[in-house]
Amino acid sequence: MELTAPTLQAASDTLRRWALDEDLKARTMANPALAAAAGRVAARYTAGPDVDGALTVLEAASRRGHRLSVECVGESVRDAVVALQETEAFVDLARRLGQAGSLPAPPTVSFDLSHLGSLVSPELGLANASRVAQAARDAGTSVMISAEGSDRTDLVLDLWERLSSDFPETGITVQARLHRTPEDLERVLRRSGPVRLVKGAFFEPSSVAYPRDSEPLVAAYHRLADRLLTSGHRVNLATHDATLIDELHSRHGDTLRESHVEFEMLQGLGTELLDALHAEGFATREYIIYGPEWWLYVLNRIAEHPERVLLALADLGYPALG
Repeated sequence: MELTAPTLQAASDTLRRWALDEDLKARTMANPALAAAAGRVAARYTAGPDVDGALTVLEAASRRGHRLSVECVGESVRDAVVALQETEAFVDLARRLGQAGSLPAPPTVSFDLSHLGSLVSPELGLANASRVAQAARDAGTSVMISAEGSDRTDLVLDLWERLSSDFPETGITVQARLHRTPEDLERVLRRSGPVRLVKGAFFEPSSVAYPRDSEPLVAAYHRLADRLLTSGHRVNLATHDATLIDELHSRHGDTLRESHVEFEMLQGLGTELLDALHAEGFATREYIIYGPEWWLYVLNRIAEHPERVLLALADLGYPALG
């Protein structure tokens, strides 16, 4: 059977729908055999379930010369008690990072606002995010707010603006896929925190987003990168696309070596490319993920390139389930 572009797109869309299916996630993780199998697939893209595993991976990435970001992965918390528990975990993470003498500088702490309770109430999300931002500042670092689906973009930007009033070092992530992002970027550039530019990984309708891996999406990424790089604003160019990086170099040359520019890639994706960029003298950052709530994150990583399903099958190993 030939894997045509429409077939791969359909597979990608299915994986993205699964990523957002909280009932499917709950049923899978409640089954010990399925949960164990899913965990083996996740191990390729995450540093394990706890801070100790994350610190080990962070130290290895630091020895390769990269700056660091770390996230205890999770999203869509709808219980205030759980949101408080997750906030405490991030506060503890920041404390551990500040005490990690093996790291040359504490990593940036990243998170989804919905992980800390923004869907319970915006005020709860802001209060909890402020606690994490203060803990990060106390540890000598800062926080980066991750992107969420387009239906939450207004909430994310509103809370980021409020958070950055007290913590101007706070970064924000924008998605090139969304038609609205050029306007959002002008709003973002009025504040001083770094901007992480990503393509965007969520399942979105064509009315609000460009198709994944399409020419319009690449063009949109370039337009946003052009605006950021010429503005002099701090920017993290977050992509694993070698062709896109080559095009950025052709368009911007040594501007990409200036102090306000970094290339950022996720753990387990683009490792050799990130190392090569570092060897060429570019500022580079590796983004480390850990924690048990990896469902949406890992499925979106596989959905970006559905051929990774074959890697998932290999990671499942033998014997068969059951």
